[in-house]
Amino acid sequence: MNATHIPAVPETPNRTYPRWIETLRDRTKILIRPLTADDRNAEKAFIEGLSDEARHYRFLGQVKSPSDSLLRQLTELDYVHQVAFAAVVNDNLHDRIVGVSRFSTDASGVQCECAVTVTDDWQHKGLGTVLMRHLIAVARSLGIERMVSIDDAQNVQMRELASYLGFSCRVDPDDSTQVIHELTIQPQA
Repeated sequence: MNATHIPAVPETPNRTYPRWIETLRDRTKILIRPLTADDRNAEKAFIEGLSDEARHYRFLGQVKSPSDSLLRQLTELDYVHQVAFAAVVNDNLHDRIVGVSRFSTDASGVQCECAVTVTDDWQHKGLGTVLMRHLIAVARSLGIERMVSIDDAQNVQMRELASYLGFSCRVDPDDSTQVIHELTIQPQA
């Protein structure tokens, strides 16, 4: 991967977010790094490149092309209450996002809502698991106690991933077409 195309790691007081090189199930190596405002165009291409089903599962509705407002919301993060990691591959000398995990905390900072999305051609390689494990570790380091994900009840891949990572699952009491996955995060020892 060409490191010269990678945006700077966002820093907040007393915190720098690392980058990881991960080896997936098929032995492919991939860079996991913080998503930044410099990634706006790459995030747009990522969302537009998702299948209709993947976009539906990610946004619980149909988003063909994200608005400028949504792109700002997804890429301009404070890395205290909002965290996002991108899985990046070098594609013809340009970075291409093939997966994203993210969370946003509630006002108390004790609970966060999370999401993970992987492009269709990078699924079944363990990338969603890798992205979520880093997200959970960062949530733990920030003292977050509970992580939730609200998902389409038909999203079998998310149900399997959430179960594998130890999330419980229940039907959303406000919408029976959705489920709520919840993980109690144990503090660091």
